Amino acid sequence: MSSVTGGSNRVVSGMRPTGSMHLGHLHGALKNWIKLQYEYECFFFVADWHALTTDYENPMSIQASTREMVVDWLAAGINPASATIFVQSDIIEHAELHLLLSMITPLGWLERVPTYKDQQEKLKEKDLATYGFLGYPLLQSADVLIYGAKYVPVGEDQVAHLEMTREVARRFNHLYGREEDFDKKALRATRLLGQHNRAEYLEARRRYQEKGDAEALAIGQNIVSSCPRLTVADTDRLLGYLEGVGRTILVEPEPLLAPTSKVPGLDGQKMSKSYGNAIGLREDPDTIAKKLRTMQTDPARVRRTDPGDPAKCPVWDFHKIYSDEATCRWVNEGCRSASIGCVECKKPIIDAVLAELEPIRARARMHEEDEDAVRTILHEGRERARDVARETMDDVREAMGLE
Repeated sequence: MSSVTGGSNRVVSGMRPTGSMHLGHLHGALKNWIKLQYEYECFFFVADWHALTTDYENPMSIQASTREMVVDWLAAGINPASATIFVQSDIIEHAELHLLLSMITPLGWLERVPTYKDQQEKLKEKDLATYGFLGYPLLQSADVLIYGAKYVPVGEDQVAHLEMTREVARRFNHLYGREEDFDKKALRATRLLGQHNRAEYLEARRRYQEKGDAEALAIGQNIVSSCPRLTVADTDRLLGYLEGVGRTILVEPEPLLAPTSKVPGLDGQKMSKSYGNAIGLREDPDTIAKKLRTMQTDPARVRRTDPGDPAKCPVWDFHKIYSDEATCRWVNEGCRSASIGCVECKKPIIDAVLAELEPIRARARMHEEDEDAVRTILHEGRERARDVARETMDDVREAMGLE
């Protein structure tokens, strides 16, 4: 049995295909992805099955939105030479792992997910009384666990959501990580460490399990990881034996907290296409400028001479993202004293947004004109992702006695 120890440097993240991206996506996720792709082994996927949980009545729009979103990813700077880009439904193993995990996941775990009732309340016009909608958090877990991801980039408000994935992995390993004669196989593997290291490993195990000595745990882990004679399976056995648990089949991912900039919509709400308050990455410059010029400001500034409060103005949130310290000071002082008007205040934002989006539009046009290149990127990403997913499912099936 090969072991899925996962990529110690692997990151997995995905987005539902909602069509073209907007500034909220760029600053809320894509810029972070662009940075991560050069620091970790990244798998970024289009979560088209997730889109079906709420838009199952209109699947054709999901296919069109998938291509539009990938074009925006590439235009924004996601590099297929550095990150694996693929479509979720191209990897059937996601669905298989989701099915098998559903056999062991308590119903209460799904019902207590905070967004379950919240989304039902927000999307009252849709019939969401489906198993797919109830089970989408478990599909999210499968999306991550299938790649043995060590990290998942999340905001602070999403850490709790990732905990269910960790609980599912922990439950699976508890149920299926104990192979027959585990202790005998682990002790047999200790002989490969060499006489001195074997004695030191066993002593470290005793100290850790009897006293919870964290230093002893680190010593034992180092002995195992530095032994070139061990197979991957024996390495996993010895790490599990050291901690008093079985083998790790599914890796518990950790949250990778990343600073993200929240871009408000033109009306001050969260930027969203469904709210009609978004600025698209590929929108015409004149349209963008017009939207920003007519953007809502502090309601207290009815007249040009009325002083305002930047904290109550959505434009100020744009300044915090795009403007330097001197410009922010000018805006703060000018707004409060009414020495500048709202049109003047918006001018630096308009210039900065247009400057940022100009190269993105240019790259997007290039990808729009070369459909074969986009298909090739997704094909190559599918093959890389499938190889990893198949390894995981080999281990999962064997652990469950299905191989």
